[in-house]
Amino acid sequence: MIESTYHVCMSEALGYLLTWTCYGTWMHGDERGSVDADHNAPDAAFLPPNETRLMHEVRTMSHRPIRLDSAARRIVADTIAAHCDIRGWNLHAVNPRTNHVHAVVSCEVHPNDAMSQFKAWITRGLRSAGCFERDRPVWTEGGSRRWLWNPDALRRAIEYVNDYQGD
Repeated sequence: MIESTYHVCMSEALGYLLTWTCYGTWMHGDERGSVDADHNAPDAAFLPPNETRLMHEVRTMSHRPIRLDSAARRIVADTIAAHCDIRGWNLHAVNPRTNHVHAVVSCEVHPNDAMSQFKAWITRGLRSAGCFERDRPVWTEGGSRRWLWNPDALRRAIEYVNDYQGD
């Protein structure tokens, strides 16, 4: 039953807005809010700020936060575009920032799989270019996967990624 629902949902979605953060740059308990397994449903509220949880997250970090410089951001954008070309996916928008990445993509795989593939390919490219050490995570676990069900949602996601992320 779950498998058939999974395939029906994928065929109905026009695309996905995928967002993931760099390691250590946006943690649970942060004042900006965050998403965890219990707060990851459509329209669910973010986790509220929580100083105790934030301090625990900081104490358990294995290394300093990761930031993407301009060269690393170019590798991210180029890798996502190349991966979409190879897979036959439609990349509508991509915008790597210093501490997170946004991509709007239409593809025939679950958004979890698309995000995992992007993160793995990008990580290999960044490490190959000498941007980050091999023994350190580049990304936080998971990320946000927004299903875009209609043309207006797709248009708004593309506009958000292209026009509302700053310089």
